[in-house]
Amino acid sequence: MAQSPVLHADGRINANVLAATYAVRGKIYEMAMQRKAEGKKVILTNVGNPHSLGQPAITFPRQVLALMNYPALLDAPNVGDLFPADVIARARTYLEAFPGGTGAYQDSRGNPAIRKEVADFISARDGHPASPDDIFLSDGASPAIQNCLKMLIRDKQDAVLLPIPQYPLYSAACVALGGTVLGYELDEDNNWALDMNSLQQAIDDAKRRGLTIRGMVIINPGNPTGQVLPRDNMEAVVRWCIKQRVVLFADEVYQTNIYGDRPFISFRKVIKELGADAQGIECFSFHTVSKGVFGECGRRGGYVELLGIHPSAREQLYKLFSINLSSNVDGQLMVGLMCSPPRPGDASYPTFTTECDAIFQSLKRRAAMVTEAFNRLPFISCRNVEGALYAFPQIQLSKRACAEAEKRGVAADVLYCMELLDETGICAVPGSGFGQRDGTFHFRTTILPPEEQFESILQLFADFHLKFMDRYGRPAEAKM
Repeated sequence: MAQSPVLHADGRINANVLAATYAVRGKIYEMAMQRKAEGKKVILTNVGNPHSLGQPAITFPRQVLALMNYPALLDAPNVGDLFPADVIARARTYLEAFPGGTGAYQDSRGNPAIRKEVADFISARDGHPASPDDIFLSDGASPAIQNCLKMLIRDKQDAVLLPIPQYPLYSAACVALGGTVLGYELDEDNNWALDMNSLQQAIDDAKRRGLTIRGMVIINPGNPTGQVLPRDNMEAVVRWCIKQRVVLFADEVYQTNIYGDRPFISFRKVIKELGADAQGIECFSFHTVSKGVFGECGRRGGYVELLGIHPSAREQLYKLFSINLSSNVDGQLMVGLMCSPPRPGDASYPTFTTECDAIFQSLKRRAAMVTEAFNRLPFISCRNVEGALYAFPQIQLSKRACAEAEKRGVAADVLYCMELLDETGICAVPGSGFGQRDGTFHFRTTILPPEEQFESILQLFADFHLKFMDRYGRPAEAKM
């Protein structure tokens, strides 16, 4: 008789792991991969993965990485014909700073030379000095976030405040670590603004349930909602976190993706300029090479900066990072190249700025296009995409559509996304995977498909949407 497996989902796997969900690569994505395996058309708008949808790589960092990964090229007699002078100089500088090259482990916090470049970048961005000692490099922002949550969450009674809607990395990680998720709702009618009253509701909820709120996550610019926080909102959040003794997680990975009039301001800058009023704040802030105009998701490069974190907690974070020895070196290098790009007068500067501007301006145009296209359709409303790489439109669904979804055992917005994929090949993520106000339905889609294909994809979506409404009855008709 065959022995039963040690690992099995029926009670033989950590219950917290079983309870965790990650909608971005959930049911709809699995269906899309099956469809792709069958040779059918798939347009993956479920995840912010720019290069997979045709965004070109920036030349300068790729050239430096080429020399770093094959330094013998530096001794080639025609290396000056193959690479600009500043690329060659940067590669030589990095090789001196990376004994053993790209194949060797680095310090668990990351290579000191790269951490200095990050600190210099932060100092220039915020106008306040930063220290390399406060920087930990990681394989993208996600592992850094998870390591910080590991320190924060002690048991089920510890809660982390997440925006609703939120990026499901946070809810999945909190649940997998055995903590509790508490949501604070963003105000969709006010362009997804943060309503401080919702934080009081979260406190009241925590008290009723005997929970301790330990952390608060702010995603700015917003994912999936695309809003950019105003400064007064940020100051209020900092003061609230100090008063409530809550650690602030500032997810700022989309800081370069700003398309509206409101500029990006880092929480670090706000904290520094509040001075004595921000005394006592404990903050982790995160950035990555995966977004912005670099879009280097596969390089897995990112960092966390520590602000106001006690030395004993820093030691424990260093231990957590040390368990993985070090983050990958290509990712570390890409972080340095993002933070310290070519400067005016460098040989690569004209090409670098031209490439970056072309990508940014195209993203800005697509952000406007997607907002306008959704708002032209009946029974859809979409707030302005001010930042990040996504739109999160609300869809109205009829009673018949909701009944069909219930019959199939799925949420109504899951049904919508399933049929969208089946009929068009467009893979979007249901709003229920991000959290949404009760009684509303949404989906998240990226603005990343190539601009030359964007109008045709939006038209494909529009045709589907109108057919879906005809198939299940339009909401206004359903109420009659």
